[in-house]
Amino acid sequence: MIKKLAKRYIFFITALLITIMITVFNDDIGLRSFNIAFSSFKQMISVVPPIMIILGLIDVWIPREAMMKYMGDDSGIKGISLAILIGSIAAGPMYAAFPFTKVLLKKGVRFSNIIIFMNAWCVTKISTLMFEISSLGYKFTLARLLIDIPGVIIMGYLVHALMPKDELEMIYKSNLD
Repeated sequence: MIKKLAKRYIFFITALLITIMITVFNDDIGLRSFNIAFSSFKQMISVVPPIMIILGLIDVWIPREAMMKYMGDDSGIKGISLAILIGSIAAGPMYAAFPFTKVLLKKGVRFSNIIIFMNAWCVTKISTLMFEISSLGYKFTLARLLIDIPGVIIMGYLVHALMPKDELEMIYKSNLD
C-alpha cells in the first residue's frame, strides 16, 4: 500500500524534498517556492469543486446517446461546432478541461471532437478573447482566430488519424467506469 502511494506520488515527494533542501540552504528561495506552490493550490481548489459539480450534473443529465448523436462518430460539422463552442465558453485554467475530457470519453464523443474541444479551451476562450481585444485590438484577435479555428480542427483530425486504433479503444474502455 505504501509502495503504491509512493510510486503514485513520486514526483510530488521528490519536488517537496528538493524544495525542503533548497530552503535549508537558501530560505528566501525556498519560502518563495512554498508560497508559489500554496498560491497555485489555492487557485486550483477554487476552480476544481465547481467544475466537478458541473461535470456530475452533465454526467447524470445528458444521456450517452445524446452526446453520441451530437458529438459522436457521425456528428460531422455539428460535433465540431459544439466542441468549439463548449471549449470557448469554458472558464478556468487548462487543467480544469481534463476532468471534462474524461466525461466526454465516457459519453462516447468522437476523439477528434475531444481534441478540438481541448484546443478550443486553450485558444478560443471568450474571456481571453475579450481581454485580447481590449489589449491588442479586434483586428489582431480576428486574424488570430481565423488562423486558430481551422488549426484547432485540423489538429483534432490529425491527432485522431495518427492514434493507433487499439490505443483509442483502450482509452475509451478505461473511461467507461
